Amino acid sequence: MPDNPPSDRPALVWFRRDLRLADNPALHAAAASGRAIVPVFILDETDGVRFPGAAGLWWLDKSLHALSGDLERAGSKLILRRGEAATLIPKLVEETGAEAVYWNRLYDPGQCDRDAALKASLKDDGIEAQSCNGALLIEPREIQNKTGGYYQVFTPFWRAARQLVKDVTLHLAPKALAAPRRWPASDDLQSWGLHPAKPDWSAGFKDWTPGEAGARDHLHALIEDKLADYPTRRDIPEQEGTSRLSPHLHWGEIGPRQVWRALDSAAHRHPKLDGPAQKFLTELGWREFNHHLLFHRPDLPDHNFKPAFDAFPWRTDKAGFAAWTRGRTGYPMVDAGMRELWATGYMENRVRMIAASFLIKHLLLDWRQGERWFWDTLVDASPANNVLNWQWVAGSGADASPFFRIFNPIGQGEKFDAEGGYVRRWVPELARLPAKYIHAPWTAPAEILAKAEIKLGETYPKPIVDHDEARQRALAALKTLRASPADVDDD
Repeated sequence: MPDNPPSDRPALVWFRRDLRLADNPALHAAAASGRAIVPVFILDETDGVRFPGAAGLWWLDKSLHALSGDLERAGSKLILRRGEAATLIPKLVEETGAEAVYWNRLYDPGQCDRDAALKASLKDDGIEAQSCNGALLIEPREIQNKTGGYYQVFTPFWRAARQLVKDVTLHLAPKALAAPRRWPASDDLQSWGLHPAKPDWSAGFKDWTPGEAGARDHLHALIEDKLADYPTRRDIPEQEGTSRLSPHLHWGEIGPRQVWRALDSAAHRHPKLDGPAQKFLTELGWREFNHHLLFHRPDLPDHNFKPAFDAFPWRTDKAGFAAWTRGRTGYPMVDAGMRELWATGYMENRVRMIAASFLIKHLLLDWRQGERWFWDTLVDASPANNVLNWQWVAGSGADASPFFRIFNPIGQGEKFDAEGGYVRRWVPELARLPAKYIHAPWTAPAEILAKAEIKLGETYPKPIVDHDEARQRALAALKTLRASPADVDDD
């Protein structure tokens, strides 16, 4: 039964990055109130709130189309508006006569203060305003270290956070939603122009299925096909061993509670899956940790977590940056990853670290340059994960990999793409090169290169920087911040 008696005045449900019907706390609370529901999505153009990159807008376009269809099947419809949310929500309240507004909280810079001010303004006008947690297992306000501050190291954070995840009860998607007597006007999704044109660079995105149904399919595939071997396969890019749930989680087409419940249930049914399930849940915990850090340090998109890195001697190298973005560095593992990213909006986890490390440590380019490129080209680029993972690679973040851990792109390729299948797929000009040379083509004898129809510097670039020289240059730059480390890690 509804918690409140039915009312002729509807409730707005403000969808944000929670584009689903199942286990959507804001939608559930609104439906339980007995009110008619007006679902709303605002393409937010508020100053200080980061606008999605091009690949993210591609995904959003399809996800909103899917959500609209799901709502229509429940007897409802999605109202679209574009502009500043703090202006449009009160306007929609006035247009619809709504007496309540429900939404799920976000924790990005600019969002928290804007939402708090909006909630206070609505309540001052006599409008009920209720926000819920639909994005995280544990909200940042709910977890503190022993001194009352926030955790800055992942392991104790996750140990404490896991203790706070109690019985996970999920809300089913509503079969029907009460409609208002009169619908407000809506923008046409196509008029927003979220799908690229002139040129349409998204042909390689066709394997993605944005929307709640696609998210369910990926979760099912993870459990049924990938989970048993997840701890090892996730680092082998040719095998596509990652879950590929990240864009669905980012856009809220599936929630972390649903993923937790599904993996926990799978581990109980099949005890052999417990270890792999815990490994995956640790990755979910890293997502929580990143959101936790950004909530407490909203300056992190532009500032180093570790102030010592403010003095780091970053270089300016437009040609090097351009070669990196185009997959033309001369290091096949880096180039394969960057080309996969451009073609599909995605890159496997291990390759992301290799590509990011190359930009930062081989080219000595500011991590913020790489972060902005990933923000524009990744379908799963979230303000928390994108920023904090780049800072992790740079060594400037919380609980980060030390700067002197310098990935060797040759060795990484030989270890995680031993037969060269990943490189051959994304760098086809090297396809005929034997595995022995595919991660360092410049070491191949002339006759081998000729047989493979490779002309270094013409059909495939020579390395834009020597690995050993770049490593020494990076370590020398690090010395300007502090004494040379006792241990040097060349992965």
